[in-house]
Amino acid sequence: MTEREIAELRRRFRPDRSSITHVHGCYVNESREIVARFDQSLALMTQGESESLLGILKRTLSGTLGRQLLDIEFATRQVAEGEEHRILMALRDSRLQDSEKVEAFFHTIIAALSLEGNYMILLAHDAYDVPYRAKDGADQQDASSEVYSYLLCSICPVKPTKPALSYSAHANEFRRLRQDWVVSPPELGFLFPAFDERSTNLYNALYYSRDPGESHPDFVEAVFRTPVPMPADTQRETFKSVLGEALSEDCNYEVVQAVHDQLCGLIADHKASREEEPLVITKGAVKCVLRAAGVSDSRMNAFDAGYDEAFGEGTALSPRNLVDTSRMEVRTPDVTIKVNPERSDLVKTRVIDGVKYILIRADDSVEVDGVSIRIG
Repeated sequence: MTEREIAELRRRFRPDRSSITHVHGCYVNESREIVARFDQSLALMTQGESESLLGILKRTLSGTLGRQLLDIEFATRQVAEGEEHRILMALRDSRLQDSEKVEAFFHTIIAALSLEGNYMILLAHDAYDVPYRAKDGADQQDASSEVYSYLLCSICPVKPTKPALSYSAHANEFRRLRQDWVVSPPELGFLFPAFDERSTNLYNALYYSRDPGESHPDFVEAVFRTPVPMPADTQRETFKSVLGEALSEDCNYEVVQAVHDQLCGLIADHKASREEEPLVITKGAVKCVLRAAGVSDSRMNAFDAGYDEAFGEGTALSPRNLVDTSRMEVRTPDVTIKVNPERSDLVKTRVIDGVKYILIRADDSVEVDGVSIRIG
């Protein structure tokens, strides 16, 4: 899915645009026991309450593709005969009206999910009459291309509020507010099936994890029976490790700077072009940067092998998962230097009289602990 397609679905989560009439769910305590089940009609809620509930569901479609939002791909065999795919299709096709299947799905999630504290599982079904889009990009609301029928699952922690002191102007007195329980934004969830090229794709789902470093692999295995994509934070650390180990003595500041600058440049160009397809980079593109930086063939071969072992042969990665575009960090055991990526040229490494140094050109103002100093 593209960012534009996700944004199109997100715009539906308003009472006047969505066809979601009910939200099914259960409340799970810290002992993994279902203590309450519900089939909440949005028509029986106030407008503010229904907007809040739809807003929570919409958060399952938030974040960045490749980080919080990950594509889950089913194998052809799974779509044809897999039990996990059959269950998802049955839930969707029944519009969550089969209570036995919904209940069984709740228990599947609870058995696989390790989540501290109390939480809610929310399930909603929506049928989107997809408007035809003309060549100029304008939607024609009176012309439909298909009806996109989908499920949205959101798993939300339920956390206690802290007791507080309030003031009632009407009564002209202070009052103590009691502790209550609040439904937090989703920790994880998914959309099924995917909305690719503004059409139903039964071979994919879109998986959401609020924390890019936690992909909840047991949940993914139980619901999708497919390997979980490597978390974004793990991709970054793995890429750094492969690069450092493969280049060894050839891994100097200039090479790492070149890779960082190239990836940041690709991200900036992709953003400026407003390209809908997610940005990815191949192993070959990284090798081109290394070759231009003067890395030897033997080190290039080591990187080639290390990349395939860590990520899989032919795997493309999102540059956004590999670098921090807001800063570049130079660190020793005792000193950490944060550098604007656009001015990484200000930092150099040198060996002077046998001693290794990190040199920073300081033409502009310099502050130490918030105090401006002069370099004489």
